[in-house]
Amino acid sequence: MGKSWLLCALLGAWAWGQGGPEPASPPKAAQSPADASAALADDTPVITVEGVCPPQPKATTAKGATATKPATSAKPAASDCKTVITKAQFEKLADALSPTPLNPQQKKALAARLAQIIPMANAATKKGLDKSPKYAETLKYAKMQILAGEMITSIQQEAAKVPQEDIENYYKKNPEAFEQFVLERLYVPRTKQVEPETKEVELKDENSAKLTPEQEKAKQAEAKEKAEQAEQDMTKLADSLRTRAAGGEDFVKLQKEAYDAAGIKIESPTVTLPKMRRTGLPPAQASVFDLKVGEVSPVISDSGGHYIYKVDSKDAMPLDQAQTEIHNRLQGDRSREMMEKVTGSVKTVQNEAYFGGAAQSMMGQRPMPPQRVPGNPPAAQQQTPPPAPKPN
Repeated sequence: MGKSWLLCALLGAWAWGQGGPEPASPPKAAQSPADASAALADDTPVITVEGVCPPQPKATTAKGATATKPATSAKPAASDCKTVITKAQFEKLADALSPTPLNPQQKKALAARLAQIIPMANAATKKGLDKSPKYAETLKYAKMQILAGEMITSIQQEAAKVPQEDIENYYKKNPEAFEQFVLERLYVPRTKQVEPETKEVELKDENSAKLTPEQEKAKQAEAKEKAEQAEQDMTKLADSLRTRAAGGEDFVKLQKEAYDAAGIKIESPTVTLPKMRRTGLPPAQASVFDLKVGEVSPVISDSGGHYIYKVDSKDAMPLDQAQTEIHNRLQGDRSREMMEKVTGSVKTVQNEAYFGGAAQSMMGQRPMPPQRVPGNPPAAQQQTPPPAPKPN
């Protein structure tokens, strides 16, 4: 869960004890940064901000008595002051700011930020800015943000406690979701590739004499007719290759014929696709997964060309391999249900006479921390077969 580093560091800085022992000397033995950090005691100072004095304690007196300052309670000079943050205090803040452990670079960045925040916060307190109405309202809003974020984190943590029984039941009730297929794919381009020689001849003809409007129109009509005929030829070829594929001919051989007919000189694409599940193909081609092993699909055409598939094998992903995926999906469902219980019955009404219709977002307003939905993996993790090469 994301948090405002500035705000949290400010709040944390006020809670830290100030003053303390001098930083410990680094160990003499050569150690990696991780080893050196682990070897330090919890009370070891890790950040020392010199020149920031701790607040002076107020004298406590009996009720009605007048407080008097001891003669020796002179305010120390700024040069004699220091604010010390120990390893335990720093790691407590780091754990509150990040759901995962900070790496060394992030720890250094946080330490550098604290070095800026602590003296500014100290100066603001001396100036009495922490007593202003603006500060009180800002702090009130910041607390609500933090609490809302903590609630989201709590929901996500509770949602992650998915019973093993639920995972096994989901696996049993959704067998198709975990089927794995090995497919062969034959790609037939939609049209033929124009030969370079033809392009050169056309350029020479255009440069030799300027065409009249009638000649230009006739030339365009001829080019359109050729393109349409080329598409028809490739469609017929796709139907023919599909028939031969269903008869048992090798997909590699048929793919080469398709590329030769289209005038494509590059190497034919691999016909055997990586093992995939039902989400691995575009929706328009998903009917392939309903075929039996050994069956060949009809020709599936779109703007990119013609596709013919054959199912070589089909099996089921074992439960132990599907465990994490199912857990994440159920965690997402549980998280949404828990969130709905908190917010579903809440209704907010805005006064349009004041806000002027649709509410506008405030400049600098920080949105609620986004809720990760584990059931929806990133697009990079989706199983999509590599696209077939297209003609240039």
